Amino acid sequence: MALCVLTGDLVASSALAPKEVDAALTTIETAATEIANWQSPAIATHFARRGGDSWQIAIDAPELGLRAALYIAACLNRNDTAAVTRIAIARGTGTFSETGDLNAAHGPVFVASGRLLTNLSGHALMAHADGGAIHAATRLADYIASGWTQTQARTVAAFLQPNAPNRAEVAKSFGVTRQAVNQSLWSAGFPTIEEALNALETEAGK
Repeated sequence: MALCVLTGDLVASSALAPKEVDAALTTIETAATEIANWQSPAIATHFARRGGDSWQIAIDAPELGLRAALYIAACLNRNDTAAVTRIAIARGTGTFSETGDLNAAHGPVFVASGRLLTNLSGHALMAHADGGAIHAATRLADYIASGWTQTQARTVAAFLQPNAPNRAEVAKSFGVTRQAVNQSLWSAGFPTIEEALNALETEAGK
């Protein structure tokens, strides 16, 4: 089965209270559920907590890996969970157990994602195991996302989903003006990120 696997862990989790760790992982699990509903029929999405501060998500829409990683980062930021996560993205094949337990899944894509996370170092929070252009785009997107304010993250999260509502609808739901939404998106670098995501996803679908 063709999959995208995102493997992550919380940065400096030892400095977080147990309730902060739980809140962050709950936010990531909720994000996985929301990602599943990005398309109709729903994307098959699996989430598992791995150890005290680690997690993994597998989705059967390999082209959406970077978009999903940015959405997770935005959700953590907008919820002010006091936590930041590293995310290693990989595309490839994998197999689930009969129970669907992600911790019992196996295959090259799971190995690639796990190994990449182990090798992430320094200030890098996101990387892509495929290398090349998709890895370069991931690193640039990571750099941009690391500077998002909570307000910017909330706004970006609303528009990362495919077929997102229009800006007037988002402004109304946030209780702000459309101009405020536009300003938040521009200052967050979202128009450029969106253009890059669309190009990468179109290329992956060919």
